[in-house]
Amino acid sequence: MPSHRILVVEDEPAIAEAVAERLRAEGFTAVIARDGLDAVERFRRSAPDLVVLDLMLPGLDGLEVCRRLQAERPVPVLMLTARGEETDQLIGLGVGADDYLTKPFSMRVLVARVRALLRRIERARSGTHPVVRLGGLEVDRAARRVRLRGAQVHLTPTEFELLAFLAGAPGTVFSRAELLERVWGWTAGAGTRTVDSHVRALRRKLGDEIIRTAHGVGYALEPPR
Repeated sequence: MPSHRILVVEDEPAIAEAVAERLRAEGFTAVIARDGLDAVERFRRSAPDLVVLDLMLPGLDGLEVCRRLQAERPVPVLMLTARGEETDQLIGLGVGADDYLTKPFSMRVLVARVRALLRRIERARSGTHPVVRLGGLEVDRAARRVRLRGAQVHLTPTEFELLAFLAGAPGTVFSRAELLERVWGWTAGAGTRTVDSHVRALRRKLGDEIIRTAHGVGYALEPPR
């Protein structure tokens, strides 16, 4: 079976080489891009399965690179950032980041996050999945397509997985810890802000009424009219 292709976008040579070397040691194929424009070009040429993307890049920054990549083809993106305060912004602004790591980070943790993102995509693509229709919302897991009142809505891979999971049990409230475990594959306590940020992104794209907050508990999907 061919190895997964990972595009590493990092302008600091030592970090880029260290990340790529570790990914290759874990059995992945790793390609390095040194700046934003190079990242867009290598993305088109290499068709990676996942992108490890630094936020601070010369030329195009990581946010703009992420927007451009996701506009071409939905792909899981693991963002690297130097400041923890930026994490809500990275995921919440809807640029398409699926996960993040704050520098300095452990290579072991990076590999674990990469594998978790890839597992989610592979799990979603395996088997047969019926189309879920809830009022004006349609979630097609096989085609990985979402329509709201007939209009297609572009979601990142993780946004799609979160919506599809909630749509599988409409009206049921899931805690943040449950969502982290079932959607992200993380253990409880791994960072519930990630769930909140993705919920905000879904509300921005689908409308505030789609996902209901059960204060102090978690979230539930409410079928739109």
